[in-house]
Amino acid sequence: MEYAGNERRRHSLIVTRNTEYHIKDGVCVAVRDRNTKRWAEGHAAVSLRLEGGVRFFDNGSVVPSLEPPQPGDAMYFSYKNERGEDRQLITSRIEQVDRPSKKDVLTYATLRGGKRERRASA
Repeated sequence: MEYAGNERRRHSLIVTRNTEYHIKDGVCVAVRDRNTKRWAEGHAAVSLRLEGGVRFFDNGSVVPSLEPPQPGDAMYFSYKNERGEDRQLITSRIEQVDRPSKKDVLTYATLRGGKRERRASA
């Protein structure tokens, strides 16, 4: 039986072919390379808000969606570049959406991205 109420969990793990994106409250807090298992502290997605998914259709069309991305979709983040122009970062297709391990969640604060996040909210 599946829970039908509101999702209360704050952390999620979105896995693409080569990368794990660790999301907390809709913001990417960490990125890890799946092959090396190393955290990619300088990854462009760190500290960006997850905007939604990008759906791929059989006829070749691609449509952005504001709904949470699902396996088969890509996900996209929006940001402003140094000139103030809106840009998007789009990932490869999602293979799995899961919960991160407790060990991974505790690791976030030791990463530079986690330290930036704490300073920004202080």
